[in-house]
Amino acid sequence: MTVFFSKACELGIQAVLFLSIKKEKVVFNAEEISKELKVPKEFVSKVLQTLTHKGIVGSKKGKNGGFYLAKNPNNIYLIDIIEAIDGDKIFKSCVLGFPGCSNENPCPVHNKWGRLRDEAYKMFAKESLAQLKEKTVRKILSL
Repeated sequence: MTVFFSKACELGIQAVLFLSIKKEKVVFNAEEISKELKVPKEFVSKVLQTLTHKGIVGSKKGKNGGFYLAKNPNNIYLIDIIEAIDGDKIFKSCVLGFPGCSNENPCPVHNKWGRLRDEAYKMFAKESLAQLKEKTVRKILSL
């Protein structure tokens, strides 16, 4: 169960991690990716098209078409994928959904959430996909 990110964002992260453990510029079609990640092909296509528009993933049309990383894995961070799909709202808004939540007008968990939110952001922005490769390989193989 996810708490913070949409299903599309979760899939986007998984798909980009999958592409990051493959050889550069090798093209995988949506069906291949969907089989590996065990999710519907149409969902994979939709999410990867969003990431293509954001410049994280590239696409090739035609019979031998598909998706590949548009950037070197050293230059892609999980936060890039999160912001491309879900935006940065989770890192800027009230976790309980109260409008106008601020330091001056805090919700019941404002201060604790602020610290957790900042740590989460740092975690997603710290390691590149290349740095996560070994853990990613193990996780993808376990699906």
